[in-house]
Amino acid sequence: MPTSLPALAFGGDYNPEQWPAAAHREDRDLMREAGVDLVTLAVFSWAWIQPRPDAWEFGWLDEQMDDLHAAGIAVDLATATASPPPWLTHRHPEMLPVTQDGRTLWPGGRQSFCPSSPVYREHALELCTRMAERYRDHPALALWHVSNELGCHNARCYCDTSASAFRSWLRRRYDDDVARLNDAWGTAFWSQRYDDFAQVLPPRVAPTHANPTQQLDFARFSSDQLLDNFVVERDVLHTLSPGVPVTTNFMVMRQTPEMDYLRWGRELDVVSNDHYLIGAEDGGHRELAFSADLTRGTADGRPWLLMEHSTSAVNWQPRNRAKRPGEMIRNSLSHVAHGADAVLFFQWRASRAGAEKFHSGLLPHAGTDTRQWREVVELSRVLDAAEEAAGSTARNDAAILFDYEAWWGCELDSHPSIDVRYRDRAEDLHRSLSARGVGVDVVHPSTDLSSYRLVVVPTLYLVDDATVAALTAAAEGGATVVITYFSGIVDEHDHVRLGGYPGAFRDLLGVRTTEFLPLLTGQSVQVDGLGSGPVTADTWAEDLELAGAEAVASYVDGPAAGLPAVTRREVGAGTAWYVATRLDAGGTDGLVERLLAETGLATLPGASDLVEVTRRVGHDASWVFVINHGEAPAPVDVHGVELVTGRDVAGDLQVPPGGVAVVRESARPAGRDD
Repeated sequence: MPTSLPALAFGGDYNPEQWPAAAHREDRDLMREAGVDLVTLAVFSWAWIQPRPDAWEFGWLDEQMDDLHAAGIAVDLATATASPPPWLTHRHPEMLPVTQDGRTLWPGGRQSFCPSSPVYREHALELCTRMAERYRDHPALALWHVSNELGCHNARCYCDTSASAFRSWLRRRYDDDVARLNDAWGTAFWSQRYDDFAQVLPPRVAPTHANPTQQLDFARFSSDQLLDNFVVERDVLHTLSPGVPVTTNFMVMRQTPEMDYLRWGRELDVVSNDHYLIGAEDGGHRELAFSADLTRGTADGRPWLLMEHSTSAVNWQPRNRAKRPGEMIRNSLSHVAHGADAVLFFQWRASRAGAEKFHSGLLPHAGTDTRQWREVVELSRVLDAAEEAAGSTARNDAAILFDYEAWWGCELDSHPSIDVRYRDRAEDLHRSLSARGVGVDVVHPSTDLSSYRLVVVPTLYLVDDATVAALTAAAEGGATVVITYFSGIVDEHDHVRLGGYPGAFRDLLGVRTTEFLPLLTGQSVQVDGLGSGPVTADTWAEDLELAGAEAVASYVDGPAAGLPAVTRREVGAGTAWYVATRLDAGGTDGLVERLLAETGLATLPGASDLVEVTRRVGHDASWVFVINHGEAPAPVDVHGVELVTGRDVAGDLQVPPGGVAVVRESARPAGRDD
């Protein structure tokens, strides 16, 4: 019978087909030495399993499954459908993806298929079926892994097959009524009116800006097509291999906006995520923490699996920075602190050949006599010490609303300022709250908000009426609701909400803006009222009038000099705040201090910009995770048993520079109900 997932599983992608048999024996010995207990197998093995249309070769995979099981290592078995073999695309070039400007993307890399291709789906489902029938009862099997990073390289295809699928999707969305499509797309503008769905195309390269609602609907369609590729394979696996959980690996990161993972998460038995730092960006640990909290949001608060990250450098950035001593352990434990129940890597053994040969692995090119290998072994020890926290999750009183559709809409063309980026305010407010020891849930706007005391709504450009009503009810019920600029501007069809900005939120906030005042490159303004002196803001200002709210902070200079920049309005038992400019880090911190004073939210002591302090809560215990990214010791007032060292602590925990700690608390904290 299949096995269960290990607690706080540790391992990574394993690609034995790249290596001779002698390396396989060494792999298993070294996996045991490193404490590996879960590997992902067969992700890119389609051409090995089906080398020709009429040939199937499972013997090598049978051997690997048997040997891994004998070594005590569980398998996350991929359906191998991530990358079609050359024989398939050679026979069916019509299945290749096409870019927005009409270029065909040819084989030679990976994911060389159109997500809407019936040819691809037919062959992928045959492979998935054969995999399920052969391995459904194998004792090494712990998890099914559909495809790999769906949409990583082919998220939006503009070929004729995609055009036909897009039209079918539109017919369903608009009840086969072209008049409804015309109304939603605003086709009275620029003589774009359609009289038949057959005339509709994807938003291919046009003489000027494409219709924005057409672009938005195509983004929705493309995400749905990729999700459907997962769902059809999942359904095969559920039918043929019942009881074995099914996942696929998300890419919840700043650079992957194309997939609506908050919708996708509902379809997975267990959510998995891949995460990679961008070496050229400062504060990577803060982006990591935000993305990990967002991943927990896709999992509806349940624990999730870190399916991939890197031990050190990657291969695909312009300059691939190596991780410094201790960084890999800190990053790994940060994912666990925010809800991951597995720490897996790409990949087990660094490749000798291919596009990813300079991507780091658990077993580096230089072998085991390396700092990197010693840290891999140490990470395994840390995870073993902390594995009792597996299955627990967060219980937070603060939420940040996040919506992929708002992300797509916010960053369309022909907007007031190209400098308005969707994740920018969400990440900065998350940073400031986390640095004060406030746990944050990053959740979809449709989430039940009734239990949150602080709800932050950053750059929610596109919003429906149900979300407006839910936020109003949350404020009336006693929550503090904070909304930032360029929110509530349009409805779900990307139609401007008339009557003044911020559109949908005017009444809740008690403000009215008659004109946006975007700032030019390099231009900044001073804002006074959030601390002991003025703070700097850039990117955005507004010609804002008070309509029931009070001014908390005002512009000192610039195009909105003397006008309110931050406002507050009492709403029922709660309040609604509006932030009408892009505050710098100090201004955000001043705002957050005011919000915490108003809400009285509990904070975890010892947290700072360089010290993460988070809590996971189980049914009978709670655990505090401390990750010190700084160069000074981190004192933390926490009581319990520090699991990594086994030491009792009574308010005197000292985490060394670059160190980590996991404390089982001696008393369960008060807070939200389970």
